[in-house]
Amino acid sequence: MLLVKFTCAIITRALFILVSLTGVWRVTWVKGDKFYWLLTFLFLPLVVEMIVTLKRRKGKDYKWFSPPIFLFLISIIPSIWLLELHHQLNKASDPECKSLDSWKNVREVIELNKTLGNLTHDALFYLKNIDQAFSSVCLNDWILALHQILLILLIVGKWLLPLGGGVTRDELSQLLLIFVGTAADILEFTSETLSDVKENSPQLVYIILAVWTWSMLQFPLHLSVVNSKPDTDGEEGVQEVSLLTKHSTDIWNIVEALFIHDGPFLVVRLTVMTYFDVFHQMLVFFAIKNFLVVILNLYRLVVICQDFRPSSRSISEGTAVP
Repeated sequence: MLLVKFTCAIITRALFILVSLTGVWRVTWVKGDKFYWLLTFLFLPLVVEMIVTLKRRKGKDYKWFSPPIFLFLISIIPSIWLLELHHQLNKASDPECKSLDSWKNVREVIELNKTLGNLTHDALFYLKNIDQAFSSVCLNDWILALHQILLILLIVGKWLLPLGGGVTRDELSQLLLIFVGTAADILEFTSETLSDVKENSPQLVYIILAVWTWSMLQFPLHLSVVNSKPDTDGEEGVQEVSLLTKHSTDIWNIVEALFIHDGPFLVVRLTVMTYFDVFHQMLVFFAIKNFLVVILNLYRLVVICQDFRPSSRSISEGTAVP
């Protein structure tokens, strides 16, 4: 069992590093500057964390926070920022490329790789030919693929990582389901909103990427499902249980929605519609969706606070009876 945990911990971090390395390679190729290989130094904290975790915790993750996922985000987010900014600033001058929006184009890229590979049996030249085939794919498709792989790997990686102390499999399953919904919403936000950016609106790109980066902080945190409520049934001192202690997971879900996820997304979409004068049906629909989630979470918070007061009062009155 210990060997399985070690293996899962190593494989997960190896996948994190591989995807981050792919992002750095793409940045280096797009920018045409080997200086960007220095981004690989961002992998070092993840390697150090793996060594420390395997040695001291036998590969187990933490209960409230996942360092490998956080360090993985640190290693790949700068590459995505550089690719997004380069693409938005050079849309007009992008060379002709193949968009992976049909099976025909996908087959052409694969066939190009096979054709170039058959021209030589030298390993170095073969790698260069693979690079040439991949380079024929549009930059926007590369960026979208990185976004998709990043989100999928965050979910699969959390599944593979050994459970932290105090985390049950039921809580892990809830967390993974939340991750799936969150990932889909974040991907829609970046792809839809960035597609609305006009050529002369670089400041909007910075705003969208900043909010996207902020929203990704939901993945290393596990406070939305991990139960911290003490088992106080039948014990003395029940009346001292605070609102935050009793409803910690509910309150954290509300905080995430208001300040990390739907709240910032709503602000960005309203800014796009009002300040940058962009309007279409899907933008309005998702803005309404974010608004409803914000309002419903505020309503949920009010309900929790109102229900907590009577229960606290009844408990105090019951303990006051001689």
